[in-house]
Amino acid sequence: MDTLDTKPESGVPEQDPASAETPEAVRAERDRLLEEKLDLEDRLRRRAAEFDNFRKRAERERTEIAEYANTETVRALLPLLDDFERALKVDVPETDYTRGMALIHQRLADSLKKLGLEPMDAAGKQFDPHIHHAVEMVESADQEDHTILEEYQRGYNFRGRLLRPAMVKVAVKK
Repeated sequence: MDTLDTKPESGVPEQDPASAETPEAVRAERDRLLEEKLDLEDRLRRRAAEFDNFRKRAERERTEIAEYANTETVRALLPLLDDFERALKVDVPETDYTRGMALIHQRLADSLKKLGLEPMDAAGKQFDPHIHHAVEMVESADQEDHTILEEYQRGYNFRGRLLRPAMVKVAVKK
């Protein structure tokens, strides 16, 4: 049984000349596809930029969370550092115990400094309400107005930001 093969030997079906597209239709299809390609490329670039922004934002938030956690840890250790400083101010004969206390205080202070803790010196300086907390104001004729006479509790910065203001006694003019 012989069947009539309608395909040429090349394997490509012949097109009916009546169904062939016009050059205008081909150009319109090409322009539409080009427009679609440009739109997809633009969307891809935007998605890539959005993803990059998301990645940067997530990294920044992770860093801020870690820094906040460090800040709270250091803030929790400040009373311990204050207690050591008060204990070391007591006038007692030097013994191995007092030297050990001074050594522990120094190691704690050094460890916190490595993390970014910076003590602020206030005594003798001008009062600044942004970094000092005045707990006592004393009239004084021999001191300049708003000079800090005494520091009750040391203030600290942590990584460039105020962690705790210094509690101070301030001189005011009569």
